[in-house]
Order: sequence, then structure tokens, then C-alpha cells
Amino acid sequence: MSAIDDYVVKDSTLKARFDQVGRSMMPQHYAAQARTVQRYADTPSNNLANVAEVAEVANSSESNTEIADTGIDGRQIALSKQVSIVSNPSKVSGDQLLDDVREWLADFVAYPHEDALNAHVLWIAHCWLVKFLENTPRIAFLSPEPGSGKTRALEVTEPLLPVAVITVNATPSYVFRRIAVEDDSEYIPVLLFDEVDTMFATHATANNEELRGLINSGYRRGATAGRTVIHGKELSPEDWPSFAAVAMAGLNQLPDTLMTRSIVINMRRRRPDEKVKPYRRRVYAQRAESLRERLRQWTDAVRTAIENPAAYPELPDNVQDRDADVWEGLVMVADQAGGDWPKLARQAAQRMVADQHNRPETLGIKLLADIRKVFADRTALGTMDMLGLLHGIETSPWGNIKGEPIDSRFLARILDKYSIPTNKTIRIGSVTLKGYQRRDFYDAWSRYLPATSPEVGNTGNTGHKSATNTDAVTDVTEVTGLHGVKGENDGNGQLDF
Repeated sequence: MSAIDDYVVKDSTLKARFDQVGRSMMPQHYAAQARTVQRYADTPSNNLANVAEVAEVANSSESNTEIADTGIDGRQIALSKQVSIVSNPSKVSGDQLLDDVREWLADFVAYPHEDALNAHVLWIAHCWLVKFLENTPRIAFLSPEPGSGKTRALEVTEPLLPVAVITVNATPSYVFRRIAVEDDSEYIPVLLFDEVDTMFATHATANNEELRGLINSGYRRGATAGRTVIHGKELSPEDWPSFAAVAMAGLNQLPDTLMTRSIVINMRRRRPDEKVKPYRRRVYAQRAESLRERLRQWTDAVRTAIENPAAYPELPDNVQDRDADVWEGLVMVADQAGGDWPKLARQAAQRMVADQHNRPETLGIKLLADIRKVFADRTALGTMDMLGLLHGIETSPWGNIKGEPIDSRFLARILDKYSIPTNKTIRIGSVTLKGYQRRDFYDAWSRYLPATSPEVGNTGNTGHKSATNTDAVTDVTEVTGLHGVKGENDGNGQLDF
């Protein structure tokens, strides 16, 4: 069976010059090509005049990028650019389709790694099925510098989507109304935000704040945004649907609330040896349309399995909670595609979730980690002694936060968020002072920091309940050196044991 068997001619009314071009061919070639086209046009065999209106046979591939090898005397049939080609629904291969989408993206975008490329492929496919999924992850193309391919990633995504809404200078009211589709609508529009970093700047406008709320809330099916609508002279509260797939491109990082809902692809400028094709939409429009139509038909075929799955997919061990919400839909799509895609999807999820968790620590988590270091194997530390040790850690910012070293109030304000007692009077030997006990940190350390070895810095019994905030005096075993320090201070804020 030839490769053209995978295609049917959709529009049989277009005027092509089959006969005119065919007369320049050898008679046997003309007859073979006519039979081929006639078969796919469903034209009666005795009416080759209709075949002439269906497709134009060419002796070279110069006029078209969509070439199907007929296997007839080594010749190729180039279907006219005016003819709309669609895949035969019964013959669409999910894994081959996703392979072709991957090839399309890789032609124009340099990805940081293969897993990022595969994640992008699956995200595009999931956009056709958003209406039947519980969650729709955002995909974010971020980079520290311009010229890293972020906008190009959005450009090559847009022609493959069911309904794309490019939100350049769009008002919130327009965006909300655009995605508020009727229940019987086949697809939910997909929002594409370029330069999304401007929405989260300190000088963000009220409009940007509304769009930011939309992006944050709309990742889960059934999400709505409350708005007051004017009906004549009356004001009425209404809930506007905010559930929609979102793709973003921008500089630097996004707020944590959004990062945890996103598949983050950290883009980089291409090296000289990383080559991509220049993207011109008018040149590649037909190729994109062919992929788009195949995506439509394949996702229609798997829709029921996605909407009513026999079982939800198994995910890698490190993909849990919110991360599982992000990746579940994409893995379901991969499982329906088959081939290598189930394995590729889980591999991408495992790697990209791990990368997400390795992003820079927040100030609070950094403080917890450094306090665990300075505690070492001590049972308690006075507040001033703890501050002195923290100031001495050269790789941390505690010696200069907004031009000043942190003080006891800063320490109390940050630690209070983690339910750590901050106004505690302790007795170390014969000295009574304000300070912190190691055991009060066990719960926070176990929740927010990776486990350590059982020697120095052991978090202890993670099931221990933290002490309440109290002024009661707590006795602590007497130790030597600084208040609560076991060992010698080397004078540089580091401890020598």
C-alpha cells in the first residue's frame, strides 16, 4: 500500500489540470495516476473527467511540501496547494501523529532537552481534549534573556490548536468572554500570552491583575471568576468560566502559585551549532493545517476514552499532588497514542518535576536550611548567637538584607510562618535568655527540607509536636562555648568540631 493511501481528497470541486499535465506523461503512468486519484476521490471509473477536477499530478515536488510516494514507477504525486487534505479517521496512527508534531516543533525551536520537546507535543494534543480533562496545565517558556526562542515556540504552537486566542493587549473582559463558550461548544479556546512577565511586574495595572487571576484560577475544570455585569440599570453578579488551556512566554520566573500549575520549559539562546529552520507561516501553512486536521480527527477518536477512562494512569513516584494534576492529562494522551509515547511522557514528567523542585529556594526555606546547619548537634541556641552564626555564612544573604543584617524581629517574622515558637525564654546552664530549641524545628525541617544523614543536622523525631509560643523558662542541658553551642567557634562564624 502506498503512502498516499493515508490520505483522502476532501474538496472535489477544485479545478486542477490533471489531464493537461497528464498528457505529458507516458500513457501507462497517466493511467496509473488516474486510477490512484480516482480511487481517493470516490469517482466512478468511467468518468475520468471528474478526476481532472480533483488533483494535479506533477513530475516533481517543487510546487508542494506535502508529497505522497505513490510507489508507481518511482514517481510522486504532488497534491495541489489548493486541495484540502485530511487523514482517514480509521487510519490515523496516534504515535505517528505525535511523532510528526514533534518533527514540526523541532524544525523551528531549539529545546533545552528532548523531554521538554515531548512535553510540548503532548500539551498541544491535550488542548483538543481540555473539555474532557479535570485539569489543564499551563505551559511556560521562560528564559533569562531575550532571543531564546520563547515567542517562536508560541508561533509554531498556534496553528496546531483548535481555537487560539492571542492575548496581545487584550482586555480582561474580552478574554473572559472569549473563553466563556457554551456547553455544546466542541472546543475551549486556548490562550497564548507573550511577554507574560510584564503582567507580574511591580507596576502591573489593574487589567494585568485580572488576567493574572484568570491564569491562576483556570487550570481546574469548573473554575469561574466572579464579575458584576450591567443589565440596563441593574448590576448583577455573574460567574464567568475561567477554565482554559494557557501557553505563556516571558523572561525570568513566574510567581510560585503559577509555577506549580505549569510545565516550565527553560529556554536558552541557541549555540552556533544548533540549527533551526526560519519559520514563515505562509510557507508552512499547509503542513500545519494537515497536522491540525489529523489532530482533530485523532482526538475525536480517543475522546470517549479520555472522558471516561477505565483507569487513571500510573505516574512516576516523584509526581504527586499538584504535580500529578499537571501531568495526568498529558500522560493520558500519551497512553492513547501508544508506541513509545507512554514511556516518553512519564520520563518527561519525572525529569521536569525534579527540575521544578530544584529551582531556587524561597527566603523562608533558605533560612530553615541555614538554621539546621548552625544548630548542628546542639539542642538549643540563644537568639543573638543564632543571628551571629547566620550572619557569618558567606553564601547566604543574612548579613545584608536591604542593606542591613537580619535581626531578631526578622527572624521571628519568618519563622512564625512555619509555626516555630519565637518568643521563648530558655535557660542554658545558669543563663536565662531568649532563644530557640532544636526540637521546635523538627516538624518544619521534615516538611520543607530534604532529609539529612542521622549524624550532624538530624531532624530527629518528625512526629514530635512543636512547643507552643510561651514565655515559660525551659531548661536545657548545659554546654560549653556560646550559649547553646557545643564546640569551638573559629571566629568566622563557622564551627569546628
